[in-house]
Amino acid sequence: MLLFIFKKIKRSDIKSQIKVKPVDEYFLNLKEPYQSIMLYVRSVIINTLPELEERYSSNIPFYNIEKKPMIYLNILKGKNYVDIAFVQGVLLEEQFPILKDDNNRKQVRSIQLKTLEDLD
Repeated sequence: MLLFIFKKIKRSDIKSQIKVKPVDEYFLNLKEPYQSIMLYVRSVIINTLPELEERYSSNIPFYNIEKKPMIYLNILKGKNYVDIAFVQGVLLEEQFPILKDDNNRKQVRSIQLKTLEDLD
């Protein structure tokens, strides 16, 4: 009986009943492997830095401290990786050489992940 009920429920009906935040919708609509990577990174950010506020701006998730952007997650057009971007990464680059200057950005430095295994 329960299976019958679930089959009759349409996803659109559920969405109209449940308020889904735009940032959650963004993550849910990603394709693999990007979805798994981003959800993992998101959980690390939220659990490690709970004072950060998650916001959805410019069609990507941002993590702000005191309303100032600190980190954002993105999939750059034409690239095959998740870009974990540190807005003022240029200040961190000496201490954390893993941060790269991709796309010749002045301040932003980032970590590029193609798979979850890249985190090891």
